[in-house]
Amino acid sequence: MKTDSMGLLPVPREVRLRNGVVWVDPGGEVEVPEGAGERFHRAVERWSAEMRGEFSRPGDAVHADTSAGGPFLRMRLAPDEVPGQGYRLTVGRSGTVLEAGDEAGAFYGLQTLRQILRRYGPEVPELEIRDYPDFPNRGYMLDVSRCKVPRMDSLYALIDRLAGLKFNHLQLYMEHTFAFPGHEVVWRDASPFTGEEIRALDTYCRDRYIELVPNLNSFGHMERWLRHPEYHYLAESPEGFVDPWGTRRPYGSVLKPNDDSLAFLDGLYREFLPHFTSPRFNIGCDETWELGQGWSRPLVEEKGACRVYLDFLKRIHALAESHGRRVQFWGDIVLKNPACVAELPPSLTGMIWGYEADHPYEANCRNFFEVGIPIQVVPGTSSWKSLLGRADNCRANLESAAASGLRHGADGLLITDWGDAGHHQFFPIGLPGIVYGAALAWGGKENRSIDLADALDRHVFGAQASGMGRVLLDLGAAYRETGKITSQSTLFHHLLFANPDEIDGWLEGVSVGALRNTRALLDRLAEALADAAPGCPDGELARREIALNIRMANHALERGIARLEPGEVDSEELRRDLDQIIEAFGPLWLESARPGGLTESLGYLETVRDAY
Repeated sequence: MKTDSMGLLPVPREVRLRNGVVWVDPGGEVEVPEGAGERFHRAVERWSAEMRGEFSRPGDAVHADTSAGGPFLRMRLAPDEVPGQGYRLTVGRSGTVLEAGDEAGAFYGLQTLRQILRRYGPEVPELEIRDYPDFPNRGYMLDVSRCKVPRMDSLYALIDRLAGLKFNHLQLYMEHTFAFPGHEVVWRDASPFTGEEIRALDTYCRDRYIELVPNLNSFGHMERWLRHPEYHYLAESPEGFVDPWGTRRPYGSVLKPNDDSLAFLDGLYREFLPHFTSPRFNIGCDETWELGQGWSRPLVEEKGACRVYLDFLKRIHALAESHGRRVQFWGDIVLKNPACVAELPPSLTGMIWGYEADHPYEANCRNFFEVGIPIQVVPGTSSWKSLLGRADNCRANLESAAASGLRHGADGLLITDWGDAGHHQFFPIGLPGIVYGAALAWGGKENRSIDLADALDRHVFGAQASGMGRVLLDLGAAYRETGKITSQSTLFHHLLFANPDEIDGWLEGVSVGALRNTRALLDRLAEALADAAPGCPDGELARREIALNIRMANHALERGIARLEPGEVDSEELRRDLDQIIEAFGPLWLESARPGGLTESLGYLETVRDAY
């Protein structure tokens, strides 16, 4: 016997290839395991229809090496023999057999078998695969509140992709993008989700063994509400506050921790939660920046900020539990005072987030682990405020989170994909993090050294040698060529959007030569992108989206060069170039996202154009 990953993703725990090859009929009969429910029957029907569409029946006798007359695939549930969510797949002369610990494991086994058939066709090597995940909960969270709200067809395609990568959780980060009755002033221009749409997404997810977990920020990041006069009575600082970076914000972002705010949240939960079948609920509660600057100042002076935060968090937790949910919350605030962690209700799950390569996951996980509070680790795609990604940071961040989470008993890993400052990066920029995160969440030991470019080509772009994967990773490393590294962002982003009086600060220590070299690199990668050959249905859209992000990054570089060497680049030429970018940005956005938020996102670019 020999072991080989076979290009599978995630790489299974154990793959054993034998010396023989057998003919199979991917479009043939599938024997569903006894006791399987309707959901699994529907999953098998979809899988079989897909295989029939992709593979024609071989001209030779089907199952030439197997017992005559049997189904192509036999399945059985064996919970006493196979771990939960695990499976054992055998292809041999006696047939193809999939044994699983539960229905979810059988579903994941089908995803693996699909990958094998797509690689080998009907002539499959004899093999045995044994597999099960590291983390029982493997999730992806998409920010749908920073301008960009995806269309339903885009979300369905995303869910199918996540299912193929063996994710089983999806969260849509919401602040104001649900159509709450009676609160139209908040969501009117946001193209929000309706309850009907959430129910449709929930059903689509469940049919693919994905749990759509409701996510609604409930303490901090309430600025989309509190900017409106109708909600000032709920604000900690209705007239604005100074954020941790010294910037004066014109309106509040934090609910005052009192009965009025709790009653307000109760009303939102009553409208929001019934559309989800998940028993979980992420209440957010991160970055409560101005707590103690306004209404709660006397309380904070008396008890301390951590105590005031913790007391109101407990009340929100109790409210969410009264709606029948198991509660998750972002753990950043209590980690500022680790003594507060010990006072958390044991039914809360702390979401331990951090997005830099050196984030202290080990210490943060240990603080929760030592007092018995459940945790999930929450790294990110490193795509936001980057234009082209930060692929190396992303990889290190994911590895650190997965390793620390596994050591400290985390029951899940949630990969976040944020849209800070206008969501100007298009979806493909986050794909390296999604794919690598899926692999690590399933099995860190087996997947840590995968060829990520090859994995992207095979399992996202639909062609082993498409070249798109390599281009994405090289673009994600290009920010280092500028010579300036910034936290949770890149110089591309800052040079593109900085006000004229701020741009010199971002250029401190940066040379014209470095910017020109980076521009030349991006030009070469744009040529490689044009030569790439994706085979997936949305491959051409991805190519155009990546190309526009490259053009935006190049404009940022030109802006920096013009500042460092006045007269090198004509400002009118820059204005014309940005006009063309703006003209292309809107229609491309609308191919995958709703119109709500587009005007705001374009406003960032238009402000720069008007300053030329």
